[in-house]
Amino acid sequence: LKPGGANIPVTEKNKKEYIERMVKWRIERGVVQQTESLVRGFYEGQARKNLLTILSTTFVAPKGIKAFLVLTGYHDNHIVIRWFWAAVERFNNEQRLRLLQFVTGTSSIPYEGFASLRGSNGPRRFCV
Repeated sequence: LKPGGANIPVTEKNKKEYIERMVKWRIERGVVQQTESLVRGFYEGQARKNLLTILSTTFVAPKGIKAFLVLTGYHDNHIVIRWFWAAVERFNNEQRLRLLQFVTGTSSIPYEGFASLRGSNGPRRFCV
């Protein structure tokens, strides 16, 4: 925590400094080393093309939504559903991500696709 600190006993006089340094180390340095190791391991274990594949799961295609959409009280040809698809098709990707977050609670799609969407209480479907 500080140079020569291993040889300094903690006393009433210096315990405040010790606690402050320990908290700072735990919050800042302790996590930084772990994060750096994680990132280093990730880059060593993943080819660049695999990284791009993983990052591409943040793209939300309307046909991906359609494939896993659950309609409740509507059918595919209902006017409201047609309006919904017309709007989704006009959305840019950021707007589709926000829609995804609004409907499912998450703004990203698992690597495996919509079929693997999970919430805190189990599978999460895209429902209208």
